[in-house]
Amino acid sequence: MIQILQWLFLFLPWLTLFAARRGAVRRYMPTVVFTSLLITIVSVMGYEFNWWRIHEQIVPWGDIVDISFVYGLLPVGTFWIFYFTADRFLLYMLVNIAVDAVFSFAIIPLMDRFGITTLERMAAWQTFVLDMIIMLLLYAYYRWQTASVDTMGTIDRPSFSGGSRDWGVRSRRGAR
Repeated sequence: MIQILQWLFLFLPWLTLFAARRGAVRRYMPTVVFTSLLITIVSVMGYEFNWWRIHEQIVPWGDIVDISFVYGLLPVGTFWIFYFTADRFLLYMLVNIAVDAVFSFAIIPLMDRFGITTLERMAAWQTFVLDMIIMLLLYAYYRWQTASVDTMGTIDRPSFSGGSRDWGVRSRRGAR
């Protein structure tokens, strides 16, 4: 039963992206991919340093990375948090504090009770602090990524509609 839920947690959240407005997935997807990369690295560190142990997995290497969480619930949850709060840092922080507190102090103990995951060398408050650090890294990455995309439009490129650097059709007609 737990593995069925894990498979559902892996695939079902992605279906919610169809409810987002057009272009939003493209806007936030780099941050979503960075989230999965960052949490994969943290998961490997957690495995190596025995911060936690994963008991129920849906793939053979699932004792290192909880696939249903890192590639299902977490990235889609990150998408929706950015979708609603991306340009309002204070709201982003408040929502993340609430979500991370629920995860650290309610979800993790619930997962322990069902035998899915147990914390070993890390306390719940430490997972909360780790989540806060990750939250700040994600927001910094998002701001950096959107700033670099916004500045791409200001690069001096040749114009195809006129001007001194016109390399377009009009310049060829004038040369005849």
